[in-house]
Amino acid sequence: MKPHVLVVAGSDSSGGAGIVRDIETLAAFGVKASVAITAVTVQTHGSVQHVEVVSPDIVAAQMRASLAANTVAAVKIGMLGTADTVAAVAGVLADYPEIPVVLDPVLVSTSGTALLPAEAKPRLLDLFRRCTLATPNLPELSWLASRPSDEVTVQAGILIKSGAQAVLVKGGHGAGEQSIDLLARPDLPDHPFASPRLAATMRGTGCMLASAIAARLAYGDELSIAVLAAKSHVHGKLSEHIQPS
Repeated sequence: MKPHVLVVAGSDSSGGAGIVRDIETLAAFGVKASVAITAVTVQTHGSVQHVEVVSPDIVAAQMRASLAANTVAAVKIGMLGTADTVAAVAGVLADYPEIPVVLDPVLVSTSGTALLPAEAKPRLLDLFRRCTLATPNLPELSWLASRPSDEVTVQAGILIKSGAQAVLVKGGHGAGEQSIDLLARPDLPDHPFASPRLAATMRGTGCMLASAIAARLAYGDELSIAVLAAKSHVHGKLSEHIQPS
């Protein structure tokens, strides 16, 4: 039987990110998906034109309905939209501590639109404690750690000390010939994952990576193995979008 992943995230009318990208990725791994929609967005590949958030109670009700209807083997969380929604999601997860959870902390769209208010940070950091893994990119890490000038290892360590179970820092916003992601966990050495930096442009890679990790966790993979498989999948998809020189 195929494992089942619950996706908690927003829609994207362009199909480039959000729920559409999540379901596409899970399908590529042979995983079934159910959803809890947190927001409906009106956007193209170039801009977000409108965001309509779903009430926190409805988000929580969607999650509980999915968990009642299916044997959920993992949860993937993307855009949450409001501090109250963050709290509502955390409340549902508290009742299912045995299910692995991957959180992609969606703060800003690719085009620069804020997708989570600053006042939601304390609740988001609290949600980290209920998640198997959080996957911030470099700008998100700086904001979450409140230490923009520090090294990545120090910033990730701040999140671990605040209670995060594991943090995968995505290096796509960095520089150099290699893109290096860093997996930080309590009481374990940091684990870097390096891959060639590609001259490629593609929206939704953060959604894709987190969903791919959730898919592999749903199959029972150990975390570092799940990350490696997910990175390989994203790298392959990015290779299809390399810009001609």
